[in-house]
Amino acid sequence: QVQLVESGGGLVQAGGSLRLSCAASGRTFGNYFMGWFRQAPGKEREFVTSIRWSDGNTYYADSVKGRFTISRDNAKNTVYLQMNSLKPEDTAVYSCAARVGASNTYDYWGQGTQVTVSS
Repeated sequence: QVQLVESGGGLVQAGGSLRLSCAASGRTFGNYFMGWFRQAPGKEREFVTSIRWSDGNTYYADSVKGRFTISRDNAKNTVYLQMNSLKPEDTAVYSCAARVGASNTYDYWGQGTQVTVSS
């Protein structure tokens, strides 16, 4: 059973930084993509970034390029989202997700963590 547990959310002022963590367990993730998504109140969930666990290739939404960085720690089975230069529009619930490399669907989701950016 795959489990994803996020941590690190909170309240930060605009221009500040936060680092989210996603601890993954339940299987070997070598052939998985790990992603971060976010959902703001009244809006649909949107893709933020993902990383291919095997080689570390990363993908970013245009809205976060240059500000957010996804990374992984193989030894800890943990994925990180470093968020810099935060803006009020980054306020959302951020969720970690996992999918097998051959699939287009993220099958496993964490519970989410709230990020609030004040102006």
